[in-house]
Amino acid sequence: MILLLPALLATACSGEKQQDKQQLLVDATAAAAPKKVAACCVSKVPSRFASATVDATVTPLKEVSHAGMVPIKGGTFAMGGDNKQAADDEYPKHQVTVNDFWMDVTEVTNKQFAAFIKATGYVTTAEQKPDWEVLKTQVPAGTPKPDESMLVPASLVFKSPGRTVALEDYGQWWEWKAGASWRQPHGPGSNLQGKENYPVVHISWFDAQAYCKWAGKRLPTEAEWEWAARGGLKDNIYPWGNTSVNTGKPRANFWQGEFPKENTLLDKFALAAPVKSFAANGYGLYDVAGNVWEWCADYYHNNYYEEVKDGVKNPKGPAKSYDPNEPLAKKRVMRGGSFLCNDSYCSGYRVARRMKSTEDSSMEHVGFRCVTDK
Repeated sequence: MILLLPALLATACSGEKQQDKQQLLVDATAAAAPKKVAACCVSKVPSRFASATVDATVTPLKEVSHAGMVPIKGGTFAMGGDNKQAADDEYPKHQVTVNDFWMDVTEVTNKQFAAFIKATGYVTTAEQKPDWEVLKTQVPAGTPKPDESMLVPASLVFKSPGRTVALEDYGQWWEWKAGASWRQPHGPGSNLQGKENYPVVHISWFDAQAYCKWAGKRLPTEAEWEWAARGGLKDNIYPWGNTSVNTGKPRANFWQGEFPKENTLLDKFALAAPVKSFAANGYGLYDVAGNVWEWCADYYHNNYYEEVKDGVKNPKGPAKSYDPNEPLAKKRVMRGGSFLCNDSYCSGYRVARRMKSTEDSSMEHVGFRCVTDK
């Protein structure tokens, strides 16, 4: 099975014939990969850099603006899974209290991110060359170094295979494409013309942190994100209630039809949609279900909810990351689902659904929104 190797090796996912050296690396990694994953989200993403921090050259704005944000009143709620689709890491459901905070009404847009880039000159993760010295520690011993032509700035883009495929083989619809970045969301030849109001994508956790530093804001904690996404509803599956995402008029941007073969486009969008294309939740927040995944501040730990099962106030997440599928990878939480989510494998539009990826992951369906303390 040809399997995706994000941040370096996913050229193999395009279906093109690889040189022997490159194919050996793909096959070896495929053999070591877990059998079951959340397919739309590519949670198994090797880190491409040894370490990264918020760029020291990023200078915060003099004043923090709450324009485009709404105040979220704090409170206590039951955090965790609400229906049979819930994964193991959504349990046990537990009491959480959060303080008041402000939150962006929408995901950060291309226009907003472009202003940040213009002001700071920041270079995103996807625009940097991967580090083989880091990558080789995450693949089977003895795996040969791939051709230098693969060690180039790139990111993951969605490419439908146009046929029915095994949902465990996410390499069938993800492609490591040179030149793909927030500026060229679908790779070379694509651009942001007319997409200023779309969510910025191909954003790593480090990129989101850098933007937050500049804007004088921060990423939401996982608890803040879920509290806000619920929009004042109690123990409901979606931001709008319990009516199935597949019933009636589309309430979010997600995949309709057989994934990844065919999208019926009932919601009118094949990929990301402009922000505010669908109704807001009870707190006035848009796209907290579908469109693009959103980074949270917290480390991901599959057993964290067990640690706080007796209740917790203003949780900041676990002290360290742990994903049993990749014990050595440092991962952060993502929330909200994306335009690729579908009940057949992901259901990321559920308010309790958790996803995770390495801090330097960048993909066509990952962005973020910000919060500030009140």
